[in-house]
Amino acid sequence: MSERRAAPTVGQVVLGKRLQELREAAGVRREDAARVLRVAPATVRRMEMAEVSLKIPYVQVLLTEYGVSDEEAGAFVALAEEANQPGWWQRFHDVLPDWFSMYVSLEGAARLIRSYEPHFVPGLLQTEDYARAVMEAGTIGTSGDSIERHVSLRMERQRLLEGDDPPHLWVIMDETVLLRPVSIRGHVMGEQLDKLLEFAERDRVTLQIAEFREGPHPGTYAPFSLFRFAEPELPDMVFTEYLTGALYLDSRGEVSAHLEVLDHMTARAASAQRTKKLLREYRERF
Repeated sequence: MSERRAAPTVGQVVLGKRLQELREAAGVRREDAARVLRVAPATVRRMEMAEVSLKIPYVQVLLTEYGVSDEEAGAFVALAEEANQPGWWQRFHDVLPDWFSMYVSLEGAARLIRSYEPHFVPGLLQTEDYARAVMEAGTIGTSGDSIERHVSLRMERQRLLEGDDPPHLWVIMDETVLLRPVSIRGHVMGEQLDKLLEFAERDRVTLQIAEFREGPHPGTYAPFSLFRFAEPELPDMVFTEYLTGALYLDSRGEVSAHLEVLDHMTARAASAQRTKKLLREYRERF
């Protein structure tokens, strides 16, 4: 049976879906594919759903069964071998919850990340001191060493925005974020606002503030993020977090509802220029 692991890479998700498409195009049932491999049908399903790694010998047998050409099969196997490589974030397995490792994988593969954040500055835009203050306030019974590991992970994630071809990050933050003190150390929020102003000038970062004066909006329930990918095989996905875990939504109806809410909030939130003005005004308070 294929080896289970904490969370799939995006490459495994894409190739799993492609493997299912090839099986269906060949008119092969899961039961028949399982019989060829001499495994239970659930094993084939787990491969297609990226719940297990893509075991290369199994992949090769299935591609032959599905009538895939040698050239296409060779390319598929090469991609599967690459997708099976552990992501950089697995170095932080000691502090990274299983339910969040998928998020980091999606974040690293997305071409567009749209987020709504009602409580804190999003992790990709936090300073180290701000991140540490949030971690200290939000974790119970966690050691200082563990908090520092969490902070290091968050800082490592931010390398995503420093590459030659970063994704477009589009964030809507409630004005509450700018008012909530995260530390008694006065410099923390001032430096965080400086960093937000810096990112607000980047071409592939869009920041908007949902102002108090605009009243309630449809997104007031919880923070969430929407990921869009370059790979046509991978649909838009929505992530929403709760106290002890998270949900990953990819059904068309659920994604469309979140996208509609984001569009509604975008139209009502402060423009990028007004957001920079607001950030400068709040910066003067620190």
